[in-house]
Amino acid sequence: MSYEDRPRTFRDLADRFPDVVRAHEELGKATEAAGPLDDKTRSLVKLGICLGAGLESAAKSHVRRALDAGATREELEHATLLGIGTAGFSRGVMTWVWVNEALDEA
Repeated sequence: MSYEDRPRTFRDLADRFPDVVRAHEELGKATEAAGPLDDKTRSLVKLGICLGAGLESAAKSHVRRALDAGATREELEHATLLGIGTAGFSRGVMTWVWVNEALDEA
């Protein structure tokens, strides 16, 4: 994803604190390289984490990343549904709304 395609809030933070954003991105690269999961699986796992933590912006980001890695609507919805039993129905529905908003934007 190009810098211009990133959310405005991310760009504002990166412009103001480039070293912090660079360190965050390096941490992400290091954790991705630490294991065997592919891009799609990592994005689906991170979507589940976003569901549990209630992170709207991050959830939408991981929807976009999962789509870029080849995930389908059905896979994204299934990943969301899997979180209902652990994080609760309300969190699952909330995330399902975010997933559909991100899919509509894609």
